[in-house]
Amino acid sequence: MSLPAANAVPAASPQLTARAVLFDMDGTLVDSTAIVEQVWSEFADRYGLDFEDILRTSHGVQAGDTVRRYAPAGADVVALTAELGEMERSRIDGVVALPGAAALLSALPPEAVALVTSADLVLAEIRMRAAGLAMPATAVTAEAVTRGKPHPEGYLKAAALLGVRPADVVVFEDAPAGIAAARAAGMRTVVVGGAGVELEEGMWRIPDYRAVTVTAQTHDDGGHLLSLALG
Repeated sequence: MSLPAANAVPAASPQLTARAVLFDMDGTLVDSTAIVEQVWSEFADRYGLDFEDILRTSHGVQAGDTVRRYAPAGADVVALTAELGEMERSRIDGVVALPGAAALLSALPPEAVALVTSADLVLAEIRMRAAGLAMPATAVTAEAVTRGKPHPEGYLKAAALLGVRPADVVVFEDAPAGIAAARAAGMRTVVVGGAGVELEEGMWRIPDYRAVTVTAQTHDDGGHLLSLALG
């Protein structure tokens, strides 16, 4: 089903029409920067690695992919990934929701929302709860895909679970890998924060969610028609 034109509005106040909204988690809904940097710093120190280089490439990517990329030859990647995961799950100090995230999630129909994160389900639930955010009923986490971001599998799977076409989806993302995944899936993308990516057609940028509003209508087919104002 085709949607009404979503982009024929002034650039200063874009209005996007969608059937579903997909969110990344870390950096997009939840600020977990302090914990992520702490864990990867300990990993880098243990093996004499370049911490800044790890940070540049790990954001939005599954932990196992980062461990595989940087661990020394002969290292047990599975065991290391599990150890890092346990470190992340046991630390919640400083985890907070991005401004306006709770209000936006509450305003969206639950049947039209999904979380698509490189974290596993346990970690996602821990961080969403620590940030005071409701966990969406539909969540595509690390264990639910065979190829992590920047591959589009997670976003395509979420759209399929919600019963919508990729073209009818709006994605909120913050990391270059996640943005690339959403774009490869053919989805319009709202960049949250200052990710170093150049905006292209079908992309917008917001600092946070405080100026974002949504109205929802029930469509004739029983689904939802969402109108998102980005500010």
